[in-house]
Amino acid sequence: MYRFTPAAELRDVTMRDGLQLTGKMLSTERKLEIIRALIELGVPSLEIGSMARGDKVPPMANTLEVIGELTAEELARCWVWVATPRHVEKAAAAGARNFQYCFSASDSHNQANIGRTNEVSLAAMPDAVDITRSVGGEIELCIATSFTCPFEGQVPPDRVIEIANDERAMGATDIIICDTLGQAVPVQVQSLISRVRAETPDRRVVFHGHDTWGLGVANTLAAISAGATMVDGSLGGLGGCPFAPGASGNTSSEDILFATRPDWFEPKTLAAMATLSEELLTELGEPMRSKTVQGARSEARAFEWVV
Repeated sequence: MYRFTPAAELRDVTMRDGLQLTGKMLSTERKLEIIRALIELGVPSLEIGSMARGDKVPPMANTLEVIGELTAEELARCWVWVATPRHVEKAAAAGARNFQYCFSASDSHNQANIGRTNEVSLAAMPDAVDITRSVGGEIELCIATSFTCPFEGQVPPDRVIEIANDERAMGATDIIICDTLGQAVPVQVQSLISRVRAETPDRRVVFHGHDTWGLGVANTLAAISAGATMVDGSLGGLGGCPFAPGASGNTSSEDILFATRPDWFEPKTLAAMATLSEELLTELGEPMRSKTVQGARSEARAFEWVV
């Protein structure tokens, strides 16, 4: 079996970005089962929920309960989406220590998604950083709509760089560049990630992509080649943003793993992950978008990854 040395680790975002567009709720117990199954399989990092209001994003309503049931060791590998200092405070009180402080590069999407301008979001970030530091945690700067906005169209790369270099965001350990709509192409992704790496040194760069136009894996690999050292995906390509018309599923975790081949990912790992993914998507009434899972269920038995 061919072995590769991936330059980036996977963060599975099924329990947040994967679920938030679905019409069905998962119980706390079911979420914990999936989180622990992914940890057991070897997934390095997971996004386990959001502090978005439950009336606005119902699948996230039990996030605090999920956090409260996980051990400190499990939570060390888990991230929680936040948009305000109060979100950080509440999640930290439940036990979370890793936070993604997210707002959009475009004002229009930030208003639709969070209900404020991105300037207001940015101005509040130092308070979020202070709360995170007070509990010994880490916080990421997550820039949504880094490439295109559903209301404004193309987002200038200079705007993303301006946010990344703003002194109010300097407490972030990582910068997440999000192709929220999945409309970017590899050359764009490589160019922007390269600029962020060059112009905001000493912070890890993360790429969060969607597969709306079929370029999720290509964009993820472009991001890795440009210096991203963490990339996001979800089981079966599940997900999308409820406040971004045109957004569809995330890039599939299985597809990213098959492309990058980390040492812990083997055919038996894929087999277990495919079963987990298929069961979850059937439960939610969602289609399987992962080409890797589809390929793994083929009849080409001579290929070791067919399970």
